[in-house]
Amino acid sequence: MPINLSQKMINNHMSRRDFLWLTSMAAGGLILGCAVDPITGKQQFMLVSEDQEIQIDKQYSPMQFSSDYGAVQDQRLNNYIDQVGKNMAALTHRPHMPYSFRVVNATYVNAYAFPGGSIAATRGILLKLENEAELAGLIGHELGHVNARHTAEQMSKGAFTQAIVGGISVVAGTQGAAYGELAQQLGSIGAGALLASYSRDNEREADALGMGYMVKGGYGSEGFVGLMDMLNSLSKRKLSSAELLFATHPMSDERYQTTVEAAQIKYKSARNKPLYKERYMDNTAKLRAQKDAIEEMQKGEEKLVQKKYSDADVHFRKALKKVPRDYTGLALMATSQLVQKKWAVGRQYAEMAKKVYPQEAQAYHLSGFAKIKLEDYDEAYEDFARYDIILPGNPNTTFFKGYTQEGMQHIPEAAREYQHYLQMVKQGNYAQHAYRRLREWQAKGYI
Repeated sequence: MPINLSQKMINNHMSRRDFLWLTSMAAGGLILGCAVDPITGKQQFMLVSEDQEIQIDKQYSPMQFSSDYGAVQDQRLNNYIDQVGKNMAALTHRPHMPYSFRVVNATYVNAYAFPGGSIAATRGILLKLENEAELAGLIGHELGHVNARHTAEQMSKGAFTQAIVGGISVVAGTQGAAYGELAQQLGSIGAGALLASYSRDNEREADALGMGYMVKGGYGSEGFVGLMDMLNSLSKRKLSSAELLFATHPMSDERYQTTVEAAQIKYKSARNKPLYKERYMDNTAKLRAQKDAIEEMQKGEEKLVQKKYSDADVHFRKALKKVPRDYTGLALMATSQLVQKKWAVGRQYAEMAKKVYPQEAQAYHLSGFAKIKLEDYDEAYEDFARYDIILPGNPNTTFFKGYTQEGMQHIPEAAREYQHYLQMVKQGNYAQHAYRRLREWQAKGYI
């Protein structure tokens, strides 16, 4: 039963249809849409409604959070970030949006927002911040993207047409090539594959809005300067752990200087307001205790995408020696073993990850993939079925459920999964395999 398990995950049927309709109409100039800009109050060209923004968010943000190894299991930290975020959200131009905030387990340096208000910061970027004002600035910037409707604006201009056709995401597809290749090998979602990519104009507007929200929230304007100083420094160092951050949020000296000028002139009266360093340090103490291990994981990921697998394994082992029950570390080690075709070892690490964080979906995919390669189809099916319960809507999971049913010679069940898959996805290696099998089984009278 040969098949190349290396296709990118494809959009589901409804979003693909709706999005292609929107972008084709926009590209052809066949329909016009107007909405009131929530920032300026002026009319703006917009084909995506607020309800659609929220729907896109609900559909895709859980997949991105899972690709980033889920929300951290440190409830105190999540509650802290959520409270800071919601305090800020109440001060925005769109306070009615269903905002939510969390820290995700990913070690790369980034923060991001989905158009309906779901916002995440990675463990990696929180380790770079010095105080709560910088955190408020970071969250304020992401709130700026949501309030200015940057993603919806780009969709209305047809900017994502190429991303959706044969691609992965309504909300962009800005993943680095190396991370994308890793994901393709395992039939999973690549790092940052669902994140929007912003223009320099978008970034300037989000900076201005974010700084305004932060100061309005009672923080010192120097907090935003500190945030920009950190980002500017990272951009010049060209760290691989920050590559995705600057792919989606372009940084420049001009952004930094604009922030400094705004703090000195527009927000001069707020320069000496509190930064709340001690409060930030108290609430991030547990995370900061993991800093050495997280940095080892960052080094391991860098080696992994460079295909220096032995070096990657050394770093992951060092990390797991420090934090043996870290879900991300276990999942990364499982990934490293699987891309090296060490199926049994990869399965072991994926099983450990499942036990550490049973509510998170990604380890079930890794475990199921390993079991397919080991021809343990019945247990592989259980993994993908469990993934589908935790995180429904991933077409690849439907395909793998069909593939494992086929492996167990459950032809009618496999056919149903493949038919469902082909309703969502029309091209690629998985679609070709599903279509070929359905034709063969129909010709033989099996279905």
